[in-house]
Amino acid sequence: MTKYNPSQKSPEPVSARTLAAIALNRLTERTTETIPRELIEKTNQKQRTTDLVYGTIRNRSALDLVITSFADLPVKRISAKILNIIRIGSFELGLCPQTPVYSIVNEAVETAKKIAGQKQAAFVNAILRKIASHIENRNSPLSQETITRTLPQNTLTGCLFDSDFLPDYQKTNADYLSSAFSLPAWLISNWLEQFTPEQTRQICFASNRRPSVYLRPNILRTTVQDLTKKLQQAGIDFQIIDDSLIQLHSPKQISSLPGFAEGLFTIQDLAAAIPVKTLQPKPDWSILDLCAAPGTKTTQLAEQTADRAKIFATDIDEKRLSLIKENIERLKLKSITVFEYNELQKITDKEGLFDCVLLDVPCSNTAVLAKRPEVRLRITKQAIQSLAKKQLDILHKAAALVKSGGKICYSTCSLQLEENNLLVKKFLESSPDFSLEKDLLTLPSADSPDHDGSYAAILIKR
Repeated sequence: MTKYNPSQKSPEPVSARTLAAIALNRLTERTTETIPRELIEKTNQKQRTTDLVYGTIRNRSALDLVITSFADLPVKRISAKILNIIRIGSFELGLCPQTPVYSIVNEAVETAKKIAGQKQAAFVNAILRKIASHIENRNSPLSQETITRTLPQNTLTGCLFDSDFLPDYQKTNADYLSSAFSLPAWLISNWLEQFTPEQTRQICFASNRRPSVYLRPNILRTTVQDLTKKLQQAGIDFQIIDDSLIQLHSPKQISSLPGFAEGLFTIQDLAAAIPVKTLQPKPDWSILDLCAAPGTKTTQLAEQTADRAKIFATDIDEKRLSLIKENIERLKLKSITVFEYNELQKITDKEGLFDCVLLDVPCSNTAVLAKRPEVRLRITKQAIQSLAKKQLDILHKAAALVKSGGKICYSTCSLQLEENNLLVKKFLESSPDFSLEKDLLTLPSADSPDHDGSYAAILIKR
């Protein structure tokens, strides 16, 4: 018996399903619970592999519930490497109705043969066929009457099984949403305290969606109209959103898109663009971006100020400074100076206080769970408390670097009050020389155009 070794070259191409299983097995083995994106990047089936890995993680606990309920086998009794193959198969059965059942099962069996051998392959075959036998409709309209036996696919459809396996939504909102969308029960309860039940339900759909890709045209080098002409000529389907962003309707390798190498666009979500737009930076400002990597908002600042502001960018993670430099070089921007974090004092001694400090602080990522699905596997209340303490420290540090009349743009990709409104309020209580100009919480959405969530607060120093 020959088992598949991903480090060895194979004369046969590895299927996306096999590579997805290997990636998920590595994720299981890692204590940091970080998706092995470097493995996915190496395949020529990147998009398909990504869809399987991310989709399986987004729905992991719901898939485990499906396996337990309809294969009549607790997942704890299944070896990890085989369990991930079954999870991928269950994900496709329940959430990819366009893929034929025979293809899903056969590929899972072949993957099991490569990874674990013939005996385990027979086991995988039996489990997936048993689950499939309990499915009544792989693409059923969502209905209140069948909600407890339907695995949600999107806001309109789900996979209908022949018996109940989910809690009653009307009786226990939190338990149902946690089970159906594979999110921690405490996080759902937190959202229900902050938002209405329907808003929370929509956040769950948004957290499990396959997120769209948006291009932010580099307005210093092109226009929306000129960039879309290039996309049309390349046969790429798209939609213009709010006259400023371009939504791609079919996934493509970003670096292969027309205009990428020439620096004509940056990838940025609708919600991620809001903080800088809310700030409305001016060309005569001096701006410090204190948490700049990978440079998406840094370059947005430069573009919004016609590349005439004095922008200084750094990040405490010095390994990621190269990403900022790469983006600046590709976009051909001249107004940004990148420096190492330990040189901050030297920069401030030379430049003085700033007109604005941008703080896109490290956060829990609860507003971007579709793009960062692994966060749901590791996020805890304690982690959020720890993050909030760091965020407040960073905010106080920024306060000392802003001139009178200057601003702080504080932003997160979190939905948690502890990282957003409550933190800003706590800062203002201890910083009487600052006032809140405006703040804005954007909830993630699965509706078209879909997007992540974000929070932005503009603080003014008197």
